[in-house]
Amino acid sequence: METNLRTLGPKETKVILSFREQDREVVHAADIISLLGSEPTARKVIRNLIRKGWLTRLVGGRYMLLPPEHGPENLGENNPIALAAAAAEPSYVGWWSAAAFHGFTTQKPMTVTVATQRQMPTRTIEGTEVRFIKIAARKFSGFQTYTIYGRTAAITDPEKTVIDCIDRPDLAGGPAELTRIAYTAMGEIKHEKLVTAAMAMKSTALLQRLGFLTDFVGRKLPDELRSQVRNAIPKSRRSIFGRRERKDGDIGYVAEWGLFVYARRNDLLAEVPQIRGASGEPC
Repeated sequence: METNLRTLGPKETKVILSFREQDREVVHAADIISLLGSEPTARKVIRNLIRKGWLTRLVGGRYMLLPPEHGPENLGENNPIALAAAAAEPSYVGWWSAAAFHGFTTQKPMTVTVATQRQMPTRTIEGTEVRFIKIAARKFSGFQTYTIYGRTAAITDPEKTVIDCIDRPDLAGGPAELTRIAYTAMGEIKHEKLVTAAMAMKSTALLQRLGFLTDFVGRKLPDELRSQVRNAIPKSRRSIFGRRERKDGDIGYVAEWGLFVYARRNDLLAEVPQIRGASGEPC
């Protein structure tokens, strides 16, 4: 009779209890080899622990421990954000995934996006696609540890989440989804902290999009902060938001922010109907 119960042999018990006593969530193959004193034995134990549901493979000899508290059955790990965050170190979950975590969108991204400081290929971990994005050191900030269903994960804080999304609309679901994120977030976040995070990115295009989007959704920055953002944008600098080329009906050039908006107003507002008036124009 087949069973899905998680069992342990003597060496497997030693591994699980040793790392559980250390309160480890992530273990490396080298840790297990060191503990058991034999690489062939350790490799066999690792394979058995994965098969029995005590370890989940992340990347490159890196595993998540599924401790006894997970119960007696081999059900795997169902926490995609925690799995993604544990796959690389240092790293943090950001962009659209973080926006969904903070409640800035009702969409559930199919891919978890993780910021890293080294190049890593996209991986599928426990059925979830995890995309790793190498970013510059100056952008690698604004994250903290959150607890999700008993697991810990490094995720950008609300303000940095918005700034990262504005910096990379392609990682935030596109222009319309970014507009929804900006609208929702601006009613909940700390504006001064938002602008501080934006300035630290040292990106003119980001500041132009930030100014435009907050104006566009009717949630302007306070006057002093808005002026700070505007004054940080060189008068001669131009950038694009939306498609690469203009089409009929697009918003076009927004002189206030030096921004070419190659998207239609109604398309950008498609995900934020709350701000439409009876005429269909933003309130």
